[in-house]
This record gives sequence, structure tokens and C-alpha cells, in this order.
Amino acid sequence: MSKKRLYFIFIIILLLAAGAVYLDIPAGSKINLKPLKINYDQPFKLKLGLDLQGGSYLVYEGDLSNIPADGQADAMSSARDVIERRVNAFGVSEPVVQVSGLNRIIVELPGIKNINDAISQIGQTPFLEFRQENPNPPKVTPDKNGQINVTADQAFIATGLSGKQFKRASLQFDQRTGVPQISLQFDAEGTKLFSDITTKNVGKRIAIFLDGQILSAPTVNQAITDGQAIITGQFTVKEAKDLVTRLNAGALPVPIKLVQQQNIGATLGLESVKKSVAAGLIGFVIVALFMMIYYRLPGILAVVALLIYTSISLAIFKLFGITLSLAGIAGFILSVGMAVDANILIFERTKEELRKGKTLLTAVEDGFNRAWLSVRDSNFSSLITTFILAYFGSSIIRGFAITLALGIIVSMFTAITVTRTFLRMLVGHNILVHHGLYGVPKMSEEKASV
Repeated sequence: MSKKRLYFIFIIILLLAAGAVYLDIPAGSKINLKPLKINYDQPFKLKLGLDLQGGSYLVYEGDLSNIPADGQADAMSSARDVIERRVNAFGVSEPVVQVSGLNRIIVELPGIKNINDAISQIGQTPFLEFRQENPNPPKVTPDKNGQINVTADQAFIATGLSGKQFKRASLQFDQRTGVPQISLQFDAEGTKLFSDITTKNVGKRIAIFLDGQILSAPTVNQAITDGQAIITGQFTVKEAKDLVTRLNAGALPVPIKLVQQQNIGATLGLESVKKSVAAGLIGFVIVALFMMIYYRLPGILAVVALLIYTSISLAIFKLFGITLSLAGIAGFILSVGMAVDANILIFERTKEELRKGKTLLTAVEDGFNRAWLSVRDSNFSSLITTFILAYFGSSIIRGFAITLALGIIVSMFTAITVTRTFLRMLVGHNILVHHGLYGVPKMSEEKASV
């Protein structure tokens, strides 16, 4: 590699490390560097999970009375997905939404201290269903004014078409009047159901219920077989947009009710953070001492690379808003140990090349080249595992997998690029080239010279 390119990579590493350190400094830190015109009051903060920062814990119960036994599990799973999308839309960090038992959904919302806000977020998720006119309405006695009042539940009966078959909504405008309309689209199952319903009810009303209230009850003029429906009414543009937003957030396939609520404090979380940080520091120091004592000069460079690795990883957590739970911190601490694994393979290969009598520069290059395949395969196999955990695991397991995967990726960069560049800088300039600094006996030094 030419010296010009080597210097370029070295400068990029320094700039990257400096940028990572800048992002790692806590927001609001009182650092006075006005002469350099550097503002450290940057907005990036580490996001903590419910177990670390507290939040709201909710338990909902789904009404499965109108769902066939063989479809209840799918209905609750769909409801869980809807609720998770809903709270994600409100910016809640790493919510835990999971089905418990047959008909309960547990919702954990980190950082939401006002439990009423949390309930409002979930409660605004609509339950959408389509009902047809009741062919046998119940007999109702007139009131004292002689009027007959029939409730919506009495006038219309369920059809089986609900938010479970709902796909998406969009805002449209009538081409003649310019009045806003809402277009609904159903999935394959919903398209068939809607076709059957409209075919049987031509000339009759189909009521659209949202959260138990009639949203619209249009008359069916003809059978609709393409799965497209239009909601018309006296909507303002804002009302139509708000309704489209609510519908696209996800219509629940089953009604739900809140059966338990609890505020989670962060006292235990703060204690857990302190213990996790202490464990991380102890682990880092032990790993650093081992590397420096056993591998000497390369070990020192590996420790510097490990510091850069830690800074970059934390900066990524802040920059991309990755939420750290206790499981996530565990994944990060584990990745610290794995970060030096590649260095160990590389340094051992380099020592083998030096024992063969090769020059130091050649030994360094061959050591990296020979170790690369092992480093690549071991890290890729670990990444495959993390991807499986992230895809199939719950939110807690997903947090562990994400932090571990990011740690593996960053560690490959620091081991292959950062450490290698530092060694090339020293060896290429005949600085600190004594073989004893690399843990190789003097007899190897006599066989080769730089």
C-alpha cells in the first residue's frame, strides 16, 4: 500500500473516532470550547428500555366471543401486530407487545410516565367492522312521545367482515364536488366477504362501525367485487385525514378492553445501569491488560482500536436511536470481548510468520491475510445467529441481538482496518520494529530484518 493511501486511511480513522467521541459526550455537558467554535450541546441521547428508565405497563383482554375457535390465535396475533404498529407510530422506544395466554396482550411502553397517555395511545386504535341490516329487528315499545328508538346494535348485525381483513385506507376527492372521501381496500379474504355481503344486500344499507359507533351507513347500489369501498359523508379535509391515519395505524380484528395498568419506576433500572457499567469497565480493563501483557505492542494497538470500537458503537446507538435494555447492554458487553477475538487470531498468525523468519512488514501483511478467512467465517456465523434472534425473538431478545450484531460489524472494521493501519504506520516507518515487542523470541529476529 502506498504511503499516500495509508495516510488517507489513518486520517479517516482519526476523524471517525473524533466524530464518535463528539456524539458520545452526554447532551448538555458543560464543555467550554468557544475558541474552537464547537457546540457540544448536541441532541443525541441514549434511549433506555422500560427496565432501565421506567414507563407504563398495560394488560388488555380481547373479546373472542365472535371469533371461531380455530381463528382465535390468529386474531390475537393480528391484534398484537396492530397495537405494536400503533405505539411505534407515536414514537415509543422499543415497546414490548406480546400475547399472553389465550386472549390477553401485554404492552410495555418505556419512557411513558403518564399512564393516561399510554392508555390513550392504545385506546385510539380503531375496531372496524361492517354490519348488515337486521332482517328481524326486535320489537321496541314506543316512548312517551310515541317515537320508536332502535339502537345501532339492534338495527344491524355482524357480517364477519372486520379490521382483520382490512388492508389500507387512502384519502380521495370526489371529481365532481371535490368532497373528501375515504377509500378502503381489503385483502383477498376481505374482498370475497365484501363481495358476498354487497351481493346479498343490494338496495339495503351496510353500516361501517368504528369503535362500536356508526361511522357511515351507505346504501348498496350494486355488488362490489373488487375489494374497493368508498366512505362518503360530510367530512372536512382534516377529519378525513385523521380518520385515514387512524385506519392505516391498524384496525383491530377483535375488541379489546384494559384489565390492568401499572407505572414502572426507574429506581431498579438506575441500579442495574450502574452495575452494568461497572461490569463493562471491569471486563474492558481485564481484556486490555491481557492484550497488552501477552501481545505487547500489537496488544496496545488493539486496546486503542477497542477504545475506538466502543466509541463508534455508542455513537451508533445514539445516532440511530437504538434502545438499550438490560439485554441490550448484555449484548454490548459481550461484543467487547468478541471485538478482540479477531485481533488475537491476527496476532497469532503474525507471530507464526515471524517465527518462519519473514520480515516484520511481510509477517504483518501475511498474518492479516491468513487470519481474514477465519475472522470472516466466525463473525458471519455469529451474525446469522443474531439475525435469527432478531427476526424470531421478542422485543427483549431483539434488543440483545441488535446490539450484538452492531458490535460484531464494528469490531470487524476496527480489527481489520484500524489495527492493521496502525501496525502499517509503525512498521512502514521502522518505528518499534524490535521483534520482542511482538512476543517473538530473539532467535526469530536474527533470521530477518525489516
